[in-house]
Amino acid sequence: MKRKYIYPLLIIIVTVGFYYLEGNIENSKTGDSDGVKDSAELSFFYLPTSTTGAIVTHNFYSLSYSEKHEQAEWVAYELKKEHLSKNEIKRPYFEEDRKVRTSSADWRNYKKSGYDRGHLCPAGDRRFSHEAFEETFLTSNISPQDHEFNSGIWNKLEQKVRYWANKYNGVYVVTGGVLTDNLETIGYEHVSVPKYFYKIVLDKDGDDAKMIAFLFPHRESDEPLNRFVVAVDKIEELTGIDFFTSLDDPLENKLERSTDTKNWKF
Repeated sequence: MKRKYIYPLLIIIVTVGFYYLEGNIENSKTGDSDGVKDSAELSFFYLPTSTTGAIVTHNFYSLSYSEKHEQAEWVAYELKKEHLSKNEIKRPYFEEDRKVRTSSADWRNYKKSGYDRGHLCPAGDRRFSHEAFEETFLTSNISPQDHEFNSGIWNKLEQKVRYWANKYNGVYVVTGGVLTDNLETIGYEHVSVPKYFYKIVLDKDGDDAKMIAFLFPHRESDEPLNRFVVAVDKIEELTGIDFFTSLDDPLENKLERSTDTKNWKF
């Protein structure tokens, strides 16, 4: 190869190498200096199964991405009591998730669609550090949500989960839209609009472990939260996802068939 071609080629190789190195360093950062731990110590061993095989682990939550629907089929994370914060952090721009091999949907799909970019792992649950907060603004962590639903009953449940995290010294959360065939879509990438959204909350406290699950029609509602409590088994039937497989089978079966709310403070 002539020398005049070697140097430009080397520059290209080095530039590409730095690009990927920068991405890997960014994705492997630990928590800020406020003492919050990264994903290695956030107990992600309660991950559900994935129907797509596309599990992505970030520093402060994990997800299973559905390329067909251009969103996560579930997002899972731990909300510890010490994570709760009222820090005011400037909202960043939404960005595509570079860890999704097929590339997550462009935020512009939502523009003028009539739907909010609804967080699955709420930004409000990740105010304890700039890194954690900004990580929730990846487009793999959003789903099209009607504004009145997003700012109403859905927001009400998010606040209740934070209340439970404080009261029960931390909880585990799995949430997402129910992704089925023939859904309405938005944008040039055909992002699916779920007809239902679910959220499952686990308080893993030894023999006193408890679990509660919610299934919401995707519309505005003034009804109380406990009106939407269902068994986890029902959500598994709708989604094909097996939740909390790392629990011992007898405990898993007991918790996932229950619709009892008496141990949860509403």
